[in-house]
Amino acid sequence: MGKKTKQRILEAGAELVHRKGFNNTGISEILKAADVPKGSFYFYFSSKEAFGLELVEYHRAQFVRAMELLLSDDSIPPLERLKAMFARLRQRLEEGGYTLGCPIGNLSQEMGDLNPEFEKSLASVFRDMAGPAAGVLSQAKDRGDIPVTVDPSAMADFMVNSWQGALVRMKVEKSSRPLELFDTFVFDTLLSV
Repeated sequence: MGKKTKQRILEAGAELVHRKGFNNTGISEILKAADVPKGSFYFYFSSKEAFGLELVEYHRAQFVRAMELLLSDDSIPPLERLKAMFARLRQRLEEGGYTLGCPIGNLSQEMGDLNPEFEKSLASVFRDMAGPAAGVLSQAKDRGDIPVTVDPSAMADFMVNSWQGALVRMKVEKSSRPLELFDTFVFDTLLSV
């Protein structure tokens, strides 16, 4: 019962915080959305900040599972796997009307420079985002699919940074155009042999 209840709180909170932001989401509305009695929150989380840090870990786990699913099929060429991952992300963003962005990016903008624990946790998630992409880019480099001058780790960091920037502009413009520019520039220019 306890683990399921905590998971329901995290899932409901993740959705609300993604839509409204961390500071604009109240504990009572999280509990209402999770259909959990008031008072349960502090049984599972010592504070809203502790909840937020667990929320970062919740998103990290979701991201790692998605990366494993989208990037692990070695029967597909590495760059195709990477393109497919970004295409899947674009599809989800389109389904949300280009309004939500990345939950980790959103939390970073809101909390990253206000709280040292959030800063450390969020920075770690960004490293986790870049790591699998760097591995796939290394495979692509070994196959000769990308220029030999490309440093896979630096390119993966650049991709994460650029994607996050594209998401910010996408939210402002409510348009896929920044994401399309990301794809064109990264895959057709920087990674083109």
